[in-house]
Amino acid sequence: MAMVRLHLQPPFSSKPLPNPNPSPLPSSEILTSTSDAGLLFREKLLYLQRDLHIDASRALAANPALRSAPLPSLRAASDVLLSHGFLPDDASRILSHHPSLLTSDPEDPLIAALRFLRGPVGIPLSHLRRTVLRCPRLLVTSVPNQLQPTLYFLRRFGFVGSHRITSQTALLLVSSVEKTLIPKLDFIQSLGFSYKETQKMVLRSPGLLTFSIENNFKPKWDFLVNEMGRDLKELKEFPQYFAFSLEGRIKPRQQMLVESGLSMPLADMLKLSDGAFREQLIDLRIASLDKRL
Repeated sequence: MAMVRLHLQPPFSSKPLPNPNPSPLPSSEILTSTSDAGLLFREKLLYLQRDLHIDASRALAANPALRSAPLPSLRAASDVLLSHGFLPDDASRILSHHPSLLTSDPEDPLIAALRFLRGPVGIPLSHLRRTVLRCPRLLVTSVPNQLQPTLYFLRRFGFVGSHRITSQTALLLVSSVEKTLIPKLDFIQSLGFSYKETQKMVLRSPGLLTFSIENNFKPKWDFLVNEMGRDLKELKEFPQYFAFSLEGRIKPRQQMLVESGLSMPLADMLKLSDGAFREQLIDLRIASLDKRL
């Protein structure tokens, strides 16, 4: 019997075989795509520089996500600020300091922070603008992780009623309770103040909680005690002492008093203007001469 050879055929397919050498995109399409991307990027640069008056190069360096973010998302942050009573110049200043807001979801942290300030903190709408301008960091700080715990701590400490958080003191909310506020309170007490005295002094001068221990409290305390020969009692009466420049006011005026052989209360020594301080020195010198005659 003769053998029959079967010629096997590949299975039939209606799909065309892939082209092993696909044709590249026409050069005109590539140029158009590149041109469109360049145009969009240029529009973003113009928006940052012309509309927001932001240094685009610094903003891009601080927030590289600006390169790929669509223009509408960049406008969202400014729109939110303007809708809450901020002026265009305010928005420019805030977004220049914190360009991350330009690519963040407006709902968080921006709107969340504004709602927190208006709600739990109790900042009136008329004071919201000045509150944020004093401390733009409020708008980039987490509400649940930072602002809320610090508000709770400050209220327990005594920032309630007439001492409640206001546009002047809301900047304290960005301070860490464990790393910043508690160490400063502990240091003040280490100088000889009781807890109640520390509480009274801080509530009277909340700015004390913004000063550095190493760069402010320690050198000024050492100078007060060792160079000026003053005691804790005077500091209790005038805690604002820590707010004055050591090199610019405290040391020069102490030197003038020493050279004149005179003294005056700590508050008078520092609160007076330069002209009033010199007049006071003259008056004290005349009074001293009169006593000798």
